[in-house]
Amino acid sequence: MPIRFDAADAHWRVAPLPGLSAAQKDWLTRGGSLTAHLRALGEVAVRVTREGVALAWADEHAALCLRVRAPVWVREVVLSVDAVPFVAAHSVAPLAASVGVWQATRRLRTRPLAELLYSDSSVARSALVSRRVTARHPLYRLAAREVSGMPPHALAARRSVFERHGEPLMVTECFLPALWTHLASLSNVGGARHSIASTADATHAAHPRMREHGRPIEHTASRAHPATRAASERSR
Repeated sequence: MPIRFDAADAHWRVAPLPGLSAAQKDWLTRGGSLTAHLRALGEVAVRVTREGVALAWADEHAALCLRVRAPVWVREVVLSVDAVPFVAAHSVAPLAASVGVWQATRRLRTRPLAELLYSDSSVARSALVSRRVTARHPLYRLAAREVSGMPPHALAARRSVFERHGEPLMVTECFLPALWTHLASLSNVGGARHSIASTADATHAAHPRMREHGRPIEHTASRAHPATRAASERSR
């Protein structure tokens, strides 16, 4: 069932920008629960940095079909893996929906939003869209606070709209440089293991009993698609 809300606009687009790295394009388009994907990397912790009534950002009104300066419920969190911040997230829902259809978002505390979004079959999701955000965007400013050292000129971010009983909840996620550094280190380890495996295979030809196995690091990325109630999008 298609939903009424569309997270895309002139800046947020379904296809990631061509200048992004392969890892960035991968994570910007992964469907399912981002928290679950992060848990594959280590222990995930949620830290709430802001929660309360506010005004929607300039690029959020149209996506949520809100009038300008309409009050909304905002929740901002940082997702850390093994105590290192990897993602800064910002969610927003119409104020009336936050005490109605989406009232459970007010009681999450340090539990991830994914616990609500991927356990309810009545929730549909728009396509994921992404962009680079710079210092002119409020998302960059809240994410830059979590960057160790000088933040880069631009950060990769994505967003999508979840709909439940006709009411929207938009979730925007900004990926921090520490995530890309961590993934690069895993890739280097995987390359080293592949090299060891190749050497071991050559050694086995002369000494069969000495064979060792090098396992590459693997992960599965489900791709974002227009909203559906398929079970694969609901798994955590």
